Amino acid sequence: MSLVRRTLSLLRGASDGVAPGQVLVSRSTDVFENLALEQWLDSSSSPGARRLLLWRNRPAVVIGRHQNPWAECDLAAARRRGVALARRRSGGGAVYHDLGNLNVTFLAPREAYDRRRNLSVVTGALRRARPGLDVLATERLDVVLNGSFKISGSASRLSRTPPYHHCTLLHSADRSAPPPVLRPSCPGIHSNATPSVPSPVANLLDHDPTLQWDELLEALVQQYNAEFGYDAVMAPVDPADELAFPGVGQLAAELRGWDWTFGRTPKFSVQSVLDLRDATATSCSARLRVEVKAGLVQSCELDVPSHWLPGGAERRAGRRAGRGPVLPGSGAAAAVAVVMRAESGERRRRLHHLGDALVSAIG
Repeated sequence: MSLVRRTLSLLRGASDGVAPGQVLVSRSTDVFENLALEQWLDSSSSPGARRLLLWRNRPAVVIGRHQNPWAECDLAAARRRGVALARRRSGGGAVYHDLGNLNVTFLAPREAYDRRRNLSVVTGALRRARPGLDVLATERLDVVLNGSFKISGSASRLSRTPPYHHCTLLHSADRSAPPPVLRPSCPGIHSNATPSVPSPVANLLDHDPTLQWDELLEALVQQYNAEFGYDAVMAPVDPADELAFPGVGQLAAELRGWDWTFGRTPKFSVQSVLDLRDATATSCSARLRVEVKAGLVQSCELDVPSHWLPGGAERRAGRRAGRGPVLPGSGAAAAVAVVMRAESGERRRRLHHLGDALVSAIG
């Protein structure tokens, strides 16, 4: 039987209303495809169906539904490193994904939704694989190792469709990668968006180098079956397969889009001080104030001392950096570039420095 026919057969297995306890393993490492598959399974679940989805991604920063990407991710650093940015449908904080991080999604009917029971599957699987591991689910619904190191964090999606609960599980993630990207894009961001709560983390492999990836997956499946009374086996699925998952490509496209990733950001402001210098090392400060709503600059004020930009250039820069459908960072810098065309000599050099300072401050 082909993979497509086998997948369709599995997904239709709940047509009699009996929860089949399917265990699906994504063959993709694309964060948008995997998040789209998760959403598709959530919205297409048969009554009473319970499923377990296992997936992992190439390097990506994944923020919560109600978070601010500029506050949670250094966007310029992420672009330089080839790290994707995705906004998931669930709440919670920002996390860094790579191929050493396992994502586990529990899909169940609303009446069977139980995050603590789900986490007992995770902790039970770890004890099954390595009885000596000291793992515990906390009140915050994290899983910690040795009482202090976070190896798993949770988030949930509660809506009119059946709810789902997903968590990470750090097996062998690159722990040197998150610090350069899991930090604000610029200083001075003021926002009411959900903030992330940093925690000390560890990899399972740091504490038991013998624990293999496939062994971890098998332990999870065995514990899932034991907890819920199933006899499921891992079934590989391709989240880009439109025949098996009709409409999943459109869901992935929406998740990749600017409107979802940036346009859903709660309104915020940026208030920053720019350090300005000229060829003689004379320095002064400029003040930048930006108001952003739905990812678009509503107003941008740049106050530059008149002695640093004589001749009215500072007033023209302030006027032109007013409003527009742009990301915070490009509006004021673009306005400075326009003013530069009419300037020469020292004023042009100072305007060039001002533009560099803006890009450096806001990205």
